[in-house]
Amino acid sequence: MDETPFQQIHSNDCDLMICYDYRSLNFDDTLIQKYSHITLIAWSMGVWVASQIMQRFPHLPIVHSIVLNGTLYPIDDTRGIAHSIFEGTLQGLNEQTLLKFQRRMCGSAVEYKEFLSVAPRRPVEELKDELAAIQCLYLALPPSSFIWQKVVIGKNDRIFLPENQWQAWKDKVDMIEETDAAHYQKELFNLPLKHLFSTD
Repeated sequence: MDETPFQQIHSNDCDLMICYDYRSLNFDDTLIQKYSHITLIAWSMGVWVASQIMQRFPHLPIVHSIVLNGTLYPIDDTRGIAHSIFEGTLQGLNEQTLLKFQRRMCGSAVEYKEFLSVAPRRPVEELKDELAAIQCLYLALPPSSFIWQKVVIGKNDRIFLPENQWQAWKDKVDMIEETDAAHYQKELFNLPLKHLFSTD
């Protein structure tokens, strides 16, 4: 992603930072050092990335940490995306297959049409480099020690299969919530946001 799908989120009493481009795990916390309360919401591949990054910044005042449709094992046959599917997606990624992936990511034709109106504007080659970097980093780095408070699992997720998400989180988090959402669906993001931001 980039910030485009999330530009409809507005808040009068909270600042919102969108982090993307996982070709590197470098993170500058300078901008958020002044905050006394931070809510961390991670989605999809961002769950593993955020876990890796946040363990390096234990001083940050994370008061809420919420996972949406992702796991600590992004490339895993039983707890993430199967190795063969990830590798096939990486090797075959082009403009056409990206559209197919995005259609699979959304819950319905209506949701897909809505998503296309706010789709990220990143070039395919950049996305391919990002997937390759995630694969390399995931295989090289040890598991993160960061602990999440809550997990939301979409029962219609066709990217991170619900049963794999359950397998990944069943012994690692106290609060697991199920929703009917697909991998990407506006309602999925509204679940945690409606308590934190005023949206319109």
